[in-house]
Amino acid sequence: MALNRVPLLLSLNGGYVDTAGFLALHGLFTTHVTGNFVTFGASLAHGASGAVAKLLALPVFCLVVVLTQFLSVVMQKRGRRAFRLLLAVKALLLVGAAVLAIHCGPFPDGDAWQALVTGMILVSAMAMQNATHRLHLATAPPTTVMTMTVTQIMLDVGTLLHAAPDEKRAAAITRIRQMTPSAAAFALGCLAAAGLFIGTGMWVFVVPPILATVPALWTDTPG
Repeated sequence: MALNRVPLLLSLNGGYVDTAGFLALHGLFTTHVTGNFVTFGASLAHGASGAVAKLLALPVFCLVVVLTQFLSVVMQKRGRRAFRLLLAVKALLLVGAAVLAIHCGPFPDGDAWQALVTGMILVSAMAMQNATHRLHLATAPPTTVMTMTVTQIMLDVGTLLHAAPDEKRAAAITRIRQMTPSAAAFALGCLAAAGLFIGTGMWVFVVPPILATVPALWTDTPG
């Protein structure tokens, strides 16, 4: 498989995990964690459960990003294939979250320890994906938060709609071709997770470890 397909799988998984976590864990965003500021305020206003998880998500995310960079540096110094190993760790985290969700869920209380642990494992996995992407696939489009991606696509569409210089039009077309598949894969992941959650409940979490394992096994991934 070509390396440029790896970000597509990561985007698919990003949208899937974010939607599955939001539906199963009382509105917890596991991928774009800053969204939890809004849902935390909503939880307080409505007296709903899950406020603790939303409060913990950002510090847990930040801690795992720092740890991921540390692990990457250590593994590269030892001549290990850091990219693959980090993706493998992420896959193991997703396996752990799936086991907990299926065994302990559904979660009537978003602040119960079972829901908290499941949510923070998912947040950790997505933090590792974000950090690994920035460290090893920095030139690829984002695979989690799509706001800036969609904004850039629309700006490039605007460039094509007016008489911009040829070089700007060519650059815009290149970016659209690069970014649109990532946004589409993320949206597809969201739709797939929603549909499977309706049909299977907590078994929705079986899919992310599978999606995470594939790029870790590809032979042409970077070190």
